[in-house]
Amino acid sequence: MDFGKDKVLPVNLSDVMSNSYIDYAMSVIVARALPDVRDGLKPVHRRILYAMQEAGMGSNKPYKKSARIVGEVLGKYHPHGDSSVYDAIVRMAQDFSIRYPMADGHGNFGSVDGDPAAAMRYTEVRMSKIAELMLQDIDKDTVEFVPNYDESLKEPSVLPSKFPQLLVNGSSGIAVGMATNIPPHNMREVIDGVLMLIDNPETTVDELMTVIKGPDFPTAGQILGLDGIKSAYRTGRGVITMRAEAHIETMSNGKQRIIVTELPYQVNKARLVEKIAELVRDKQIEGITALRDESDRNGMSIVMELRRDANANVLLNQLYKHTQLQDSFGVIMLALVDGRPRVLNLKEVLHYYVEHQKDVITRRTKYELNKAQARAHILQGLTIALDHLDAVISTIRESRTADIARQALMDGFGLTEKQAQAILDLRLQRLTGLEREKIEEEYQEILKTIAYLQGVLADEGKIFGIIKEELTKVKEQYGDDRRTRITLSGADMDIEDLIAEEDVVITVTHGGYVKRMPLTTYRNQKRGGRGVTGMGTKETDFVEHLLITTTHHTIMFFTNRGLVYRLKGYDIPEATRQAKGTAIVNLLPLASGETITAVIPIREYREDRFLFMATKKGIVKKTGLKEYDTARKGGLIALTLDEDDELIGVRFTDGERRIILGTRDGLAIMFEEDDVRSMGRQARGVHGIRLNDMDEVVGMDTVKEDSEVLTVTEEGYGKRTAATEYRVQQRGGKGVINMKVTEKTGAVVGLKVVTPNQELMLITQEGIVIRTNVDEISVISRNTQGVTLMKTENGDRVASLAVMDQKSE
Repeated sequence: MDFGKDKVLPVNLSDVMSNSYIDYAMSVIVARALPDVRDGLKPVHRRILYAMQEAGMGSNKPYKKSARIVGEVLGKYHPHGDSSVYDAIVRMAQDFSIRYPMADGHGNFGSVDGDPAAAMRYTEVRMSKIAELMLQDIDKDTVEFVPNYDESLKEPSVLPSKFPQLLVNGSSGIAVGMATNIPPHNMREVIDGVLMLIDNPETTVDELMTVIKGPDFPTAGQILGLDGIKSAYRTGRGVITMRAEAHIETMSNGKQRIIVTELPYQVNKARLVEKIAELVRDKQIEGITALRDESDRNGMSIVMELRRDANANVLLNQLYKHTQLQDSFGVIMLALVDGRPRVLNLKEVLHYYVEHQKDVITRRTKYELNKAQARAHILQGLTIALDHLDAVISTIRESRTADIARQALMDGFGLTEKQAQAILDLRLQRLTGLEREKIEEEYQEILKTIAYLQGVLADEGKIFGIIKEELTKVKEQYGDDRRTRITLSGADMDIEDLIAEEDVVITVTHGGYVKRMPLTTYRNQKRGGRGVTGMGTKETDFVEHLLITTTHHTIMFFTNRGLVYRLKGYDIPEATRQAKGTAIVNLLPLASGETITAVIPIREYREDRFLFMATKKGIVKKTGLKEYDTARKGGLIALTLDEDDELIGVRFTDGERRIILGTRDGLAIMFEEDDVRSMGRQARGVHGIRLNDMDEVVGMDTVKEDSEVLTVTEEGYGKRTAATEYRVQQRGGKGVINMKVTEKTGAVVGLKVVTPNQELMLITQEGIVIRTNVDEISVISRNTQGVTLMKTENGDRVASLAVMDQKSE
């Protein structure tokens, strides 16, 4: 088919696609998705506000159907889908989406739960009072007007914007190859920043940050740390960490609950509650027994009731980690500057706003000057006419037509055409003496106004003075208190600063339950007492480990597999004396079959300190404490164990102590710590004592000067023996007799090095606890069975012991 040479244009398809896409991309960037740095608005928002003003939908006028303004915007200025316009109106009316709403909505405009707004035919809307500031003086030639899409009307290319809208309400949009995400700010702070910049154009970003603290979200909440804010303000890009406002309450039944009252910006409350419920159902978070959304017209309230043994602070941290109770806001301060997209820092955003206001005030002043000069010109003609009133009247009476009269006045009195027309239009009542005085006064006033306006145009300082005065009025009228709190970040804040340090008892049972109790839970008793119930345990469970420490210590949990895990004292949930505690698998990532065999507290990882370990097969090892200082969350290898061996004891040392090991059959060995060289974490260790068949090590301690060795048996017998009775041997020997073990005493369950000013705490398999002074226990030689320390009944036996310094009650 021949179309002829002149009818076919050969083109390169890739060039056509490239050019067409570039046109599309630029259209999206400039005319759709990005805000103008001057008024902070995208075209759709600008057109909505202008159309509202043109349609008489001011804040003091009755509400009108949203469909009406949508139709106005679509038909006159915005040739796109109606949903884009209505969605923009809805967001402008939502007080949880925009810091200072630009639309005053009447009806269902959605909720923080993600509920959509009602259809536009049901809702009503009008401009908010603050939105009127965006258009103030637009009728005074303050901004350029451009043809609309079909060139049948004119629309403003930018609004006068009497406050820094771009920062105050923020903006978000996705263009082609770029995006903007500017958070909202506090009106007072932003205006103070503008005033600071006007007073000193050399102000730095860091100086501006002394008044503009950071974003101020409509949903309040918290901002964690300053790093993200500093980055965003200095470079135009940054990530701000947001966190919900939550507090912990104790209910009347003694249980605790977490109440969330404020959410991070743009977090959907309903989906958040669903996520928390899902985590609880999947057991990723344990301890929440009830979850309710009790939000009402008085405010937000998400209530989470906790189990009695749950640590509320730990649970709250888990919620921050796994849900949008903690979220991030990626700041990209991208805006159109002279029609080109640019990433701006804080000072640049404020600078371009000041330049815009300078242009607006200059144009307004010129408009008012022209108007004043035109009026002065008319008043000048009227004054001339009044000075020659009889002649003027005579001239008009003698004229046959208005055109002849006009020309006669112009020729006879040197008037311009406008002046002559004004005289012809003059009403007779203006010729009275009083009216003549008013014209003269008006003329003198207009001359003063002209002089002032000319002075403003001639002095840039006066223009800046007007900007400052108008901004100050806006701040006084519309400024409010900051909603979002800026707090220390997790990296900057140590939770220990928020938790009081107190002495506590921490117990771990054979069944794997751990709990923390105040030391004052137990009263001091005399030797041989019956004790008090220390823990509600199952018949098959009993306490294996008991230690006295503080809430601020790091607790190292050593397991039967030679691993060590770490928790802070305050991370262990507090419980009552009768409660069984929290399953330790909820706090530590223990493997199947892994149990806790030793628990020790430490304050800090010092270079000159060691951990000395002993296993039930008599293997000992010394490792520098610093080797355990790592950020790794999982278990660390404490030592490598033989297949049938277990770790039974760990002690702090300074490398120069004497070590004593005690066995189940009543033997003991003392040797110098120097006999054991320092080894790496994963080393196996060396022999500390040679054991007889069926015997095993049950206790290990460091021997202090003038100290005594305390030995306790299963049946509650015990004694103190002077450390000098144990001769120092080489490690690896058989040892000496430590205690005479009989059927009456039962096997040895523990060995501790003590001093008379300490206290002993014993706990049985049934959870019975007794606390008594060490100096009440008899000092007896090695080869004896000891005295009764605790009466055991019904087959109950002593399971564990702990020694502490005496505390005042």
